[in-house]
Amino acid sequence: MKQRAPLTLAAVTAALAALTGVAALTAPAADGKAADGKAAAARMPVERSLLVCPGPSSSDIAETTYTSFTPGAPAGGGKGSARLLGATKDAKPVLEPKEPGKPLGATASGADAPALTGSADGALAPGWTAQLTTKVSVGRTRGVLGVGCTAPGTDFWFPAVSTAKGREDYVHLTNPDDAAAIVDIKVFGPDGPAKPDAGTSESIRVDPKSTKTVLLSTLVPGAQLADATAHVTTRAGRVGASVQVGEEGVGADWLPASADPAGSLVLPGIPADAASVKLVVFVPGEEDADLKVRLAAPGGSISPAGNEQLHVKAGMTAAADLKDLTRGEAGSLLLTPSDPKKSAPVVAALRVVRGSGAKQDIGFIPATGPVGARATVADNRPEENTTLLALTAPGAAAKVKVTASPGTGGGEAASQEVDVKAGTTQLVTLAPAGGKGSYALTVETVSGGPVHAARTLSLPHEGIAMFTVQGLSDDHSTVSVPKAAQDLSVLTR
Repeated sequence: MKQRAPLTLAAVTAALAALTGVAALTAPAADGKAADGKAAAARMPVERSLLVCPGPSSSDIAETTYTSFTPGAPAGGGKGSARLLGATKDAKPVLEPKEPGKPLGATASGADAPALTGSADGALAPGWTAQLTTKVSVGRTRGVLGVGCTAPGTDFWFPAVSTAKGREDYVHLTNPDDAAAIVDIKVFGPDGPAKPDAGTSESIRVDPKSTKTVLLSTLVPGAQLADATAHVTTRAGRVGASVQVGEEGVGADWLPASADPAGSLVLPGIPADAASVKLVVFVPGEEDADLKVRLAAPGGSISPAGNEQLHVKAGMTAAADLKDLTRGEAGSLLLTPSDPKKSAPVVAALRVVRGSGAKQDIGFIPATGPVGARATVADNRPEENTTLLALTAPGAAAKVKVTASPGTGGGEAASQEVDVKAGTTQLVTLAPAGGKGSYALTVETVSGGPVHAARTLSLPHEGIAMFTVQGLSDDHSTVSVPKAAQDLSVLTR
């Protein structure tokens, strides 16, 4: 076996870059020491970010908007580059942002709009976000379909999928790398793992720089599962994964992955006029979960009558029909252990319907992590009543700063601080002054406990309340690296 040379600070940084992006050091604590008296770790803005966006739609009349945004440049400024391009080897760029703080958009029509992969470097990398929003006016998959582009990964949970008649759930797998990815998909219903068709759900190959869609019902033929959970993992490589749902007579939208399994979860941003809300929960571990269910509304937290508790067996999917849970007040669902001493990790998502009869539209709200230091959602619209931001403090009270960027067509950024009382959801509408075109919303934690957030985008069409909800999670735009030397010039270029 060959001996390994000692790791230098540059080598450590390179290793971290494999996970979070190369970084440039910011100043450590004023005295250079942490609370324990040792050398303080420095927060470093990542210098490279990767994003993957699924293919928007199979409809020939789909109209898709791609939007990219990076919050303001880090201290010291600097230049950067970013490109989102079609997920093929010889693809041309769809978006090439040039400057932090300014959103950039592009449009595409029909079923040929591509899945995207891309990277951002330098000043454009920290907090880089991208969004695709598709509107389909008629047909089986009509509706507004919105999804945030994500970093590629190896493990994804999708509660609230279905293989029932009238549903078409497609798992979109996009490989941004130069080597093939090998993917497994397992489906869990109310009785545990669904029996897969021989060989169809394992070792699914996704070629380099390409995308593949898998109709979930073909993996478990004959299993009519109204409420199920899909688990997507990779044996080799990494992918971006999202589920596109079409439901006959109800509409279509994206179902993003749930937050990682945890004993307590927040599902933020249920619209005030939700006509139907269904909660779907899965327990990945070996212990059953007993959960307390509460709605965090503007005035405080309440327990939905008849659904105050939910028992979920290990390895099984459970669903609860919460009906018109919000009763005219937008809110967020809080899941916590019934007994804090007996906490079993779970994943969860909500199926939400607005409207009635032939004028319904469907959306999904998965459990979402806190905004942390900062989180951003792109493609908000300046038209009145189209964009609503929900902010939830599940525990302690908190204060956040919300900033609306200039629009893609101009305008002045606007910001405000918002106090979020413990156990409540506060609603914010904010747009840039004189803004034209779509804009980004950035949420930064100022003080207090964790805050969870989601943006609802409403684009009504012929009396149908078409909508989509996207959660905001910590953009992880900085990484902590131990201070190993005073001379850090090895990290600058």
